[in-house]
Parts: sequence; structure tokens; C-alpha cells
Amino acid sequence: MTGPGREPVIVVVLGVSGAGKSTVGKALAEALGVPFLEGDDVHPGANIAKMAAGRSLDDTDRAPWLGVLRERIRQSSRAGRGLVVSCSALKRAYRDGLRGAAPNVWFLYLALDRETARARVSRRPGHFMPAQLVDSQFEALDPLEPDEPGATVDATAALEDTVARARGAVARLGGGPQR
Repeated sequence: MTGPGREPVIVVVLGVSGAGKSTVGKALAEALGVPFLEGDDVHPGANIAKMAAGRSLDDTDRAPWLGVLRERIRQSSRAGRGLVVSCSALKRAYRDGLRGAAPNVWFLYLALDRETARARVSRRPGHFMPAQLVDSQFEALDPLEPDEPGATVDATAALEDTVARARGAVARLGGGPQR
């Protein structure tokens, strides 16, 4: 998939825990024929331990994690490859940093309400993120703003509908699969 400048687009699927970032991100990557990077997989062990203990991450905790994601985005862009990344990217400053890694970063914000997010997170067996931290994510959240490249999709619908809406939003960028 290529964007307006014909360079491969890097899609960052963002939202609070329970929004469906991983599921939607994997489906998008498959549909676009590009790699998928699970943001949770590059969290430092200390971050995972902190969240598992029910403590929220702060900007200092997130900095190394976001640095790894920025570098992977930079590498993909320089190689001329598209990429789909799942990343909470809760704050505008985090998204600005990710966008600074490459000119072709586009955001897909999966929006949902607190109750739906809490319910989904509480049903995930074995995941390090406890439902009690959902509120802290909403408190930190800066929803996608009109001047940011991307789209907002309602993530409260059935998963199939959310994936279809996400694919439609990304398809409007133009182009076809690009590896």
C-alpha cells in the first residue's frame, strides 16, 4: 500500500488496551501484504512487570519502548517497505515521535468506551495488562486530532465490522499491497 507520495505507508494502530489493536493490526497487515509488529512484544521486561503488578506506566517507562518502535518504523521506511504496528500511542507527543521516524506514518485510532475496554481486558486470560489499568489509559489518552494523518474507527462493534471499517479507512489511502 502506498500513500499520496507513493511511498509505502506505515500504519500505527492505536488505542487503549482492549480496543483490538493486535487483532485489527494483524488483519490489516495480512490484507496489505506487509509485516505486522506487535508493540507489546518490544516492551522492556520492567514495563511488563510494572503493568502486571497493576501500576501504570509513565513517560519515562514508555520512552525506551517508543524508541524501539521508532527505530523499526525508520528501518521499514528506509527499506521502502510498508508495515503495520500495534501501539497504544495514547498521547499526541508519542504519535508525533513515531511520525518523526518516517514521513509515511499514518494512524488508525480504534475508539471505544471505558466499559467495553474494561470488559474486553478482563476476558483476556494470561495477558499482563489488568483491567484495573484501563482507566489510567483513558486518563492519558489524547484522541487522534484532525491535523494528524489517520482515521478514527469505532471499535465497539463486532470484531468483523471493526476490521472491515479499518480496512476501508486504510484502503482510502490508495495503492495496493506492497512488501
